Amino acid sequence: MRILGIDPGYATIGFGVLDSDRGKHRLVQCGVITTPAHTSLSSRLAQIYDDMQQLIELFKPDAVSIEELFFNTNITTGIAVAHGRGVILLACEKAGVEIYEYTPLQVKQAVVGYGRAEKRQVMDMVKRICGLPAAPKPDDAADAVALAICHARSTTSLLYKKERDDCSTI
Repeated sequence: MRILGIDPGYATIGFGVLDSDRGKHRLVQCGVITTPAHTSLSSRLAQIYDDMQQLIELFKPDAVSIEELFFNTNITTGIAVAHGRGVILLACEKAGVEIYEYTPLQVKQAVVGYGRAEKRQVMDMVKRICGLPAAPKPDDAADAVALAICHARSTTSLLYKKERDDCSTI
């Protein structure tokens, strides 16, 4: 299964493409989509949409794993990120790719085994799980890879199979 992990935003959007097969994970590519500062939000959103279409066309993912939003302190930034996330969801939907959404707590639980893990612990586990010499950079790309790993691990659980296939082993 090829999974495109997305860490949403509007200035920097992390992406990670992961091939996963029977618990083995191989990082295909990761990086960031960046939009220029001091440009209108609508221009940034158009660029995000176009870049997402290119990523989907290039890597042909079976699924997209994207982080659910949570608002911490800056509601203005959160609204702009929500706009960016909406455009990302639209690009994925238009391309016909299945979309799966995970909270930061779910990602940490799936990657580290502890939902309150620190960022450095997540980065270290991404590096180990993918067999990399170092964690992906920048952090947005590493977060996107963690989202892809989260989905890969979620889809191999018996609970997921029960929901999807009416598995009789539970």
